Amino acid sequence: MLDNELKSYLLPNLFNAAVRAGAAIMQVYKNKEDYDISIKSDKTPITVADRRAHETIKTYLGPTRIPILSEEGREMRYEERCNWELFWLVDPLDGTVEFIKGNNEFTVNIALMENNRSVASVVAADSDAEYSYGQIVESMRRLPVESARHEHPRVAVSRSHKSPELAEYIEELRKSHPDLEVVEQGSSYKFCLLAEGAVDYYFRTTSTYEWDTAAGELILSEVGGETLSLPDYRPLRYNKTDLVNSWFFCRARKMPGCRS
Repeated sequence: MLDNELKSYLLPNLFNAAVRAGAAIMQVYKNKEDYDISIKSDKTPITVADRRAHETIKTYLGPTRIPILSEEGREMRYEERCNWELFWLVDPLDGTVEFIKGNNEFTVNIALMENNRSVASVVAADSDAEYSYGQIVESMRRLPVESARHEHPRVAVSRSHKSPELAEYIEELRKSHPDLEVVEQGSSYKFCLLAEGAVDYYFRTTSTYEWDTAAGELILSEVGGETLSLPDYRPLRYNKTDLVNSWFFCRARKMPGCRS
């Protein structure tokens, strides 16, 4: 694990990379005619905001000399990265579809991976500031901010990525929670809602990548929640040959599991 001296060096780089990338994204967000939208080989969109966020993150994380595995970086073969003990796992703009729609539901995800497990992470919404290590520590507050169970349990789902299988899992959950409320939310901010205690469950049954989950999964686990693969309910694995995640399920700390 990281010692305090290393934390005090890396945490400002991590934190400021995320918030400054967020600021770069918001500069583009204000000018829709400048989005410069194109489609990548995996059929997902990319904009100039994704590219600017990636370059901003490289500027802040490059001095750490720790390799960066980013959605918008060059493709790295498994043979090149399989023996990395420490690396940054980055999604410069998570929720590009929501960014294009203009609904403000997008984030910057950065996780520091040690032996293929996340040990430090940031999920950032829009911001325009820079912080020292002392300022970061002083502004911390313990999660969850909502500690009591909701009158009606809440399950988060993607706003733009749904499937018949998702509907099946939701209906299965309704058997034990007939008053279940469904909350639509874009990007990895769903993990933050879980960690804050604002929602209780989250299912994902469409394609995601490792950089979509590593940062949020750590934040959730630190407050006692968990993220498990579907349908086998195992921990997600990182730095695999194929960077695509399995389907997964998350629950907040106070909620029981829902294995059938």
